[in-house]
Amino acid sequence: MSDSFLRLCLVLHNHQPVGNFDGVFEQAFQDSYLPFLDVFESFSELKITLHLSGPLAKWLDKKHPTYLDRVADLVEAGRIEIIGGPFYEPILTMLPTRDRIGQIKSYTEWLQERFQAQVDGMWIPERVWEAALTRDLVSAGIRYSLLDDFHFINAGISANDLHGYFITEDEGHIFRIFPGSEKLRYLIPFAEPQASIDYLREKSAMYPGAVYAFGDDGEKFGTWPETKKHVYEDGWLSRFFECLQSNRDWLRTCTMREAIMSTPPLGKIYIPNGSYREMTEWSYPVARQSEFHRLETQLHEHEQWPAIRTFMQGGFWRNFKTKYAEANELYARMMFVSSWLNQAVQEGRNGISIDTARDHLYSAQCNCAYWHGAFGGIYLPHLRNAVYHHLIKAEAAINLAYNRDKTWIEASADDFDFDGHPEVRLANDQFTCWLSPSRGGILYELDVASIAQNLLATMQRRPEVYHEKVAAGEQEHHDEAASIHDRVVFKQAGLEKHLIYDNYPRKSMVDHFWDDNIALEQLTAGTALERGDFAESAYHAKIRRKQDRIQVQMTRSGNAWGVPLSITKGITLTMGSSQIEIAYLIEGIPVDRLFRFAVEFNFSALPANHDDRWFRGADGQSLGHLGTRLDLNSINQISLVDGWQKLMVTLNWDQVGSLWTFPIATVSQSEAGFELVHQSVVVQPNWLVSGDANGRWATRMTMDIERPPTALLEKVPQRQASESENDQDLSVCR
Repeated sequence: MSDSFLRLCLVLHNHQPVGNFDGVFEQAFQDSYLPFLDVFESFSELKITLHLSGPLAKWLDKKHPTYLDRVADLVEAGRIEIIGGPFYEPILTMLPTRDRIGQIKSYTEWLQERFQAQVDGMWIPERVWEAALTRDLVSAGIRYSLLDDFHFINAGISANDLHGYFITEDEGHIFRIFPGSEKLRYLIPFAEPQASIDYLREKSAMYPGAVYAFGDDGEKFGTWPETKKHVYEDGWLSRFFECLQSNRDWLRTCTMREAIMSTPPLGKIYIPNGSYREMTEWSYPVARQSEFHRLETQLHEHEQWPAIRTFMQGGFWRNFKTKYAEANELYARMMFVSSWLNQAVQEGRNGISIDTARDHLYSAQCNCAYWHGAFGGIYLPHLRNAVYHHLIKAEAAINLAYNRDKTWIEASADDFDFDGHPEVRLANDQFTCWLSPSRGGILYELDVASIAQNLLATMQRRPEVYHEKVAAGEQEHHDEAASIHDRVVFKQAGLEKHLIYDNYPRKSMVDHFWDDNIALEQLTAGTALERGDFAESAYHAKIRRKQDRIQVQMTRSGNAWGVPLSITKGITLTMGSSQIEIAYLIEGIPVDRLFRFAVEFNFSALPANHDDRWFRGADGQSLGHLGTRLDLNSINQISLVDGWQKLMVTLNWDQVGSLWTFPIATVSQSEAGFELVHQSVVVQPNWLVSGDANGRWATRMTMDIERPPTALLEKVPQRQASESENDQDLSVCR
């Protein structure tokens, strides 16, 4: 190429997360990946750089291997450069060095074997960058990558000077980075192709021999709303490629490798921590994010806005772990498994079990469930469930590496979630219970080994900036393709009625004192007032151990309605048992007082509104699907049945009382619009508590989690209440 040509690097990033539905993979393939390749193949003079995330590449290799064969032919012809990255698309900055390098190397090996091509470049997931990555990427054999021009502007480089690639360095390790053009990200494919050509022609005249890079999701070519028609049926992509070819007298497409081989770097740069612009805004706390948007709107029309904007930097990706406690729980759980696996390797454990554990760990590091922005992310239960599934599977494989395939039991305490307070882990061959004494003595994770699921992968309802649009009903209609960052679409009506926020985590063993005459509607509407100080306050904990039993006992002295009370609660596991024992003792109850006391349990991974997931009464009758609102009196047992997972969870308590159940759903944002997402089922036994002669009240509860015979999973028709029955005895609200 002549030095006068403008070189355009078109970098496509195709990704589907671990845990996404097979139908979503297939739809993206049919709507984006396949038709793009069909169009691209016919334009023989064009070149692109392609990144396939590991989860997608493995799926394609299994379901559509001929697609990868076609890509391999284009790689051999020099028209496609394959770049790598971490195998399962994690945010690199949340991983320890050993996993960063391990993920990258393992995926490089897979790609080189599958495509018979040298892999020197990589895609950095979500363009999340920290300077310390440099040495790890180089150590993993990677020479170059692409970030957004936003990163470079934050480093102090003028946007006009971003017409090539730069070198960065850490501890003598040299790495090359291209600035991806945000302007092109918004033009392609939403503006007419000529708009991109005009922009690049202007840059070519200013900077002869310049290199510009476009790097973005391949799904915007067909999978994003309205883009399939726009890009393919209306011919946008063909027209774009025709424009590129017809302007070859001054514009050439090239791969990132070719750009590096044919042009020198523009200079050296040290890039500050960051991500793409939108991501940095999403990582802010809601109040800060709202203020940021308000200022941005006010200043947008200011004559100095282009200059002002370059100084407006957003937040830091790691703060998603403080914005969403659930993200930190995922992260801390992943770090626990990573550390345990590393310990096993250091102790000389190896073989198939260790390899299996490592692959499950890497799968669980897939980034999508750890944050939230314009996509569902952490609000999508199937993505969170997939992370926990692989973590539990990884632990099972490590146990096998230690020849731990029979009954066992253990207890430990440590600051597992890095909050400065100790948590407690109780485990046997059936379950692992994770408890947080400092957060109300809650049970915040419950892993079931038989199905490799965390039944407490729940989500607390909290405000989001976009809820202001939902509350105002500010829906916009888009007949044409538009960036997902500009769309305001409601996927269902009445979402504003579901903007309810929780004051405490939706976990289990949450201790409440309510008004004596509280109604279920107050709980479901989020208007019930907490009359005690136990739900989120710290408990003192101690672990008791016997040869075949372990227990954590937690105690708090607090108050309800201003009356001093103390609660002692314990959770016990027995070796080889599929039952969890829970005991409660309340002390200090005045002889002349009654207290409405409730213990809240939440169960995720058990969806509502499905005929094969239902509440089962003690008599075996159906009480409705798992989204049913129940208000029952004189009851001491309830079962949650999941016919699909062949699982039944039975709660039993020895003090006959009342029971409330209701679903928890969030209003969240996805690329298709705003939607209501089921998160968990609340099961809340409750009692009007009175003390004995010593001011004490106690109850013992059991939780049985089993894979029962098929006959027990078969739904019995729902019992109908007779006219003579009191409505309060069986009130089913739909």
